[in-house]
Amino acid sequence: SPGAVTEHFTLNFTITNLMFTTDLQKPNSRKHRSTEKIMKHYIDPLLQKSSIGPHFTGCSVTGFRSGRGRDDTKVDAVCSYKDNASLARFDREKLYQELSTMTSNGTKLGHYSLDRSSLRVHG
Repeated sequence: SPGAVTEHFTLNFTITNLMFTTDLQKPNSRKHRSTEKIMKHYIDPLLQKSSIGPHFTGCSVTGFRSGRGRDDTKVDAVCSYKDNASLARFDREKLYQELSTMTSNGTKLGHYSLDRSSLRVHG
C-alpha cells in the first residue's frame, strides 16, 4: 500500500529439545538450512494469526546459538511488517502476549519445547 514502510523486530527464544551443534552456526550447512525452514514453518503462521497478521511480511532466522544446557539452542530471528496508517502502533507487549498464548505460555513451538522464560520480542 502507498506510504507503507517496512519495519523490523527481533524475536528470540530458546528450544530446550534441539541439541545445539556447531553446524547450526554455519548458514550454508544442511542442518542450519533445514532448521531455519522448520522455524519459519512454525513462526510465520503464528505471526499471521497475531494482531500484526495482515501487515506481516515474514521472518528470517539470523542465527542459532548454544543455550545454557548442551541440549538448548537459542534462536534469533528478524521479522518484518509493513507499517502504515491502518496499523495501530506496533505494540511489542501485545505481540509478546499473543505469541506467549499461542505457544502455550512460551513452552511449545510445534514439536519443540521452549524455555518458558526465553521468549523475547524487541520492536
